[in-house]
Amino acid sequence: MKSTPTVSSLDLLVSCFLHCLGKSQQPKSSQFHLQRCVVLPLLIHFVFQSYLSFILFFYPGLFTTDDNECQNVTNICGDRGSCTNTAGSYYCTCLSGYTSTGLAKFQPNDGTECIDIDECKSGQVCGPSSHCHNTNGSFYCTCQRDYIPTSGTQHFHPERGVRCKGRYEEELTCTCTRTRTRTRTLQAHVRLHAILSHTCHTDKSAFLQKLVKAVNNLVEKDELVAWSRMKEGRREHTITKLLHTVEESALTLANNYKTPTELQIKAKEMELKLFTFDARHTTAKLSASMGGNHIHLSPKLRPEEDRNGSVSVVFVQYDSIGDILKPSSDPGVTDYSRYAGTGEITVNSQVIAAAVKPADVYQLDHVTFTLRHIEVKTIQTDVTKCAFWEYEVDSLQGHWATRGCKTVHVNSNATTCSCNHLTHFAILMSSGRANLVAHNTILTRITQLGMIISLICLSMCIFTFWFFSEIQSTRTTIHKNLCCSLFMAEFIFLVGINMNTHKLFCSVIAGLLHYFFLAAFAWMCIEGIHLYLIVVGVIYNKGFLHRNFYIFGYGSPAVVVTISATLGSKYYGTDKVCWLSTENHFIWSFIGPACLIILVNLLAFGVIIYKVYRHTSVKRPEISHYENIRSCARGALALLFVLGATWTLGVLHILNGTTLTAYLFTIANAFQGMFIFIFLCVLSRKIQEEYYRLFKNVPCCFECLR
Repeated sequence: MKSTPTVSSLDLLVSCFLHCLGKSQQPKSSQFHLQRCVVLPLLIHFVFQSYLSFILFFYPGLFTTDDNECQNVTNICGDRGSCTNTAGSYYCTCLSGYTSTGLAKFQPNDGTECIDIDECKSGQVCGPSSHCHNTNGSFYCTCQRDYIPTSGTQHFHPERGVRCKGRYEEELTCTCTRTRTRTRTLQAHVRLHAILSHTCHTDKSAFLQKLVKAVNNLVEKDELVAWSRMKEGRREHTITKLLHTVEESALTLANNYKTPTELQIKAKEMELKLFTFDARHTTAKLSASMGGNHIHLSPKLRPEEDRNGSVSVVFVQYDSIGDILKPSSDPGVTDYSRYAGTGEITVNSQVIAAAVKPADVYQLDHVTFTLRHIEVKTIQTDVTKCAFWEYEVDSLQGHWATRGCKTVHVNSNATTCSCNHLTHFAILMSSGRANLVAHNTILTRITQLGMIISLICLSMCIFTFWFFSEIQSTRTTIHKNLCCSLFMAEFIFLVGINMNTHKLFCSVIAGLLHYFFLAAFAWMCIEGIHLYLIVVGVIYNKGFLHRNFYIFGYGSPAVVVTISATLGSKYYGTDKVCWLSTENHFIWSFIGPACLIILVNLLAFGVIIYKVYRHTSVKRPEISHYENIRSCARGALALLFVLGATWTLGVLHILNGTTLTAYLFTIANAFQGMFIFIFLCVLSRKIQEEYYRLFKNVPCCFECLR
């Protein structure tokens, strides 16, 4: 039995591999099946693929290159982000000046955004005396008013070492060591430390001129807008530092003069006067005049042996600084409020300052100063008070006060004051103009309403006295003419009192008002005379009496107006209203006759009352006769009260114009027609009966009267 030879796997693999490559022949002696060679390539492919997958899984970058999204995709992180590529990926971060709303490293599709950082909110990033301006992704700095950047460019960044310096630092380059130490403390606000210098050998007068020029530029009117933008507390602190530094700097420099000196320096809105003299030659009074203002220092003279060394005196005047030192909301003027009333308090003068050094050598007794008013003072409405700017050297917070100062003399243009201390002085004025305008508006409305009501009531009076035949008498004739005169006066007053644009027309209006108001008073006087004639029992002809009444009622006012117009026609009509002027007491051409008529009526009523009660106590006359007299007397007294009280209030308002008298006179004058209607018609029993008969014939009115 033949044995079958064995073939190893390796031999089979090699043989099949060679056979497949065509390098060998099939062995004849072995039972080799060529079909097995087909499996071999498949096996090799499987092994190779498995090895390759293993390599690629654990070493992915061995046979591949990375896709750089940061380069291939334009602006993948947006305008505010920066792209960073990684192996097989990338991430975004925000640019400088922006911050992420989420993670610092983010993908653009995860909802994270880059927003601007407002660097200006993080404090004084630009340094003192500067403004910070935020931009998209950055910021820049500018200097405040009166400061310039050290770089010379308008916009700058603080990291470059640029700061803001005072505009006048380069101009002010001379002072002494003591001034250098003192003024350096102001650098945070006023920046007057720029007057520091390296020597004191230069001309001190030139330095003072530069100092005055620099301060003038800070407080002139053109800079008021910049001052008004500051908060009130900071503004008061800064301006107080400025005033204090100017005073101390000038005194320090004055002490360096070795010989007696007088120096005057003027700027556009500021003036400085400096005096140095030997203490032994102290005069009784030292004074200065600046811009129409005057100030006098009165010292306490000490024995000559106690007066050693030199004395320096500085006077400074500021023209526009009063607008910076607003006192309206200042608690320091509470002691002035009781003088000011409810008006707005303003600084109504230049601010003038006086300082002495050393104070123990030149001891002050008092200081007297006269300051001109910026606005002319109105005696009736404005109140002035002498005041000074009070502050503590440590805090340099100032306010207006009046302690130690008193008013010596006041007129419309200036006020003279006396104080027992030195500082910065001014005149405070409480102006009642704003309140006066408001009151005038109210008074005008009251006048218009009252006049309209009075005209309606006077029309009803005239209708009553003219057409009711049952009540016709001499008394109703007097009342009818009185009401007609008053109606014309009030109608002209309502229509033409404010027509002052044309002088001649305004004068005619004033003349007509003068005439008709006097006519009303004349007819009131006639009623008193008529009542007197009734009481004393004078027998008279009615027609003759009426003619004389008309002559007196309308003729006497014409005589007064004619004489007044002849003597002073220019006083008819003023710049404000068409009425009699108060100049040269011309208003008394109306008040005088009116007061005379009131006095005559009072005398007549005194006699009437005496006669009536004397007869009623002695005899038993007819009750109806004296009851009628009493009724007439009550009506006449009511007229006297209405017209007399009205113009008495008018006189009081002219002599001492107050808000109260203005309102009382306006109400009484505007509504006097209504009061006359009430006293003469509504309260009269006879006229009530006539009204009842009239309305009885009108069905609707009769139903109302039931």
